[in-house]
Amino acid sequence: MFTSKIVDSDAEGAETQVWLDSARDFGYLPQERHQHLIKGYEELGKMLGSIINDPSQFT
Repeated sequence: MFTSKIVDSDAEGAETQVWLDSARDFGYLPQERHQHLIKGYEELGKMLGSIINDPSQFT
């Protein structure tokens, strides 16, 4: 159950990145801000990936 929720969170983060790309492409989000936000989501994805790979450290 724990791991499935983390996987869901990772998927939501990926979806948010798609929306950020769209916001940038349509001119609602400046490139610099987009890059900053994407970098944060990439870091979050790495953290979630490490939890998914070894959830025993967190349960």
